[in-house]
Amino acid sequence: MKLFFRGVFFIGLFLIFAARACYAQPVSSVDLVSNAAKFDNTRISYEGEAIGDIMYRGNFAWVNLRDGANAIGVWLEGSAAKTIQRTGSYQSKGDWVEVVGIFHRACPLHGGDLDIHAETIRIVRSGRAYAEKFNIRKRNFALVLLVILGVAWILKQLKIR
Repeated sequence: MKLFFRGVFFIGLFLIFAARACYAQPVSSVDLVSNAAKFDNTRISYEGEAIGDIMYRGNFAWVNLRDGANAIGVWLEGSAAKTIQRTGSYQSKGDWVEVVGIFHRACPLHGGDLDIHAETIRIVRSGRAYAEKFNIRKRNFALVLLVILGVAWILKQLKIR
């Protein structure tokens, strides 16, 4: 009986670790850029904010995902790209997206660019619009500099005459 439970235990451990090896491991953009050769043509998981415009190309689309350090281009199906509701810009935070796909250090289909060909996409959290608050200190600093510049210009004009 003891041998049976020991066998079940080791089989269970094997299945846990074997199943774990099948899933894509999350990778940061710094790791991808620094160790591009290591990750080349491997399945990875990458998360980031969708930024800029979604560029549709036939049945596919390009989306840039920025994880805080770098932005990486993601090639995905157009229908999957339509699930992204908001992209980041000056006045908005984009959707935070997780993609699982194949990382290419120098993609042969896209002119040697570093990219990810997404197989699955998941919206982790939705983006939102935000209003930039007016900074009175910056305005006052700019006015002081303008006055100093004006005084310097007037003094220079008086010195020339």
